[in-house]
Amino acid sequence: MFKGPAETEAFLAAFDPPAGVEVVLCPPFVSLGAAVGSGCTVYAQNVHWEPAGAFTGEVSPTMLRELGVDGALVGHSERRQHFGETDETVARRTRAALEEGLGVIACVGETLEQREQDQAADIVVGQLRGSLEGVDGDAAAEMVIAYEPVWAIGTGRTATPDDAQQMCSLVRSTLGDRYGDRVAEAVRVQYGGSVKPGNAAALLRQPDVDGALVGGASLEPDDFAVICRFQRL
Repeated sequence: MFKGPAETEAFLAAFDPPAGVEVVLCPPFVSLGAAVGSGCTVYAQNVHWEPAGAFTGEVSPTMLRELGVDGALVGHSERRQHFGETDETVARRTRAALEEGLGVIACVGETLEQREQDQAADIVVGQLRGSLEGVDGDAAAEMVIAYEPVWAIGTGRTATPDDAQQMCSLVRSTLGDRYGDRVAEAVRVQYGGSVKPGNAAALLRQPDVDGALVGGASLEPDDFAVICRFQRL
């Protein structure tokens, strides 16, 4: 919940993304209009599963498409933690967005308690399978899956490059088990969790880390541009 329309316009005026890197911006709903048409790919931070109806406070896939938005983030850990998102509702949002022709970044990740209890792999695999319920292979191949350990989001703690590689590899192998190697290789798997200019290069060098879901560091246009440049190296 950062950057209203005026701040978004100022950010875009200062942001200089490098050529050859796919950059997606996910501003709040009120700032989507300010970002659409900027030349950057624009995703919403959430999307509902119905095209219309008595769902006060929600925004439908058809509304996003009409506005010119390219896709949506679904299942972010803050949505799961604070707003009761479940794998079932994430799957419904995912299917609705894909059916409307929107791109989807689906998030999975474990809490610190779950990691300390050696449950990280089971949690991530369970969330991934549940969040893709009813999604066929062709649709899944167009998605982005973001592994975002909850314990590393906004805490300053970051998974080591080896941690990120291990979990992103697990995501890819789980996709392979479900859809086959073609889909597993086509899906882009990101790491998210306190990614910043000082650690982005090491994280992005990992073979199964295809990109980064950047939080706090994306609020500063220069820092975000630096991270984007590491993706190109």
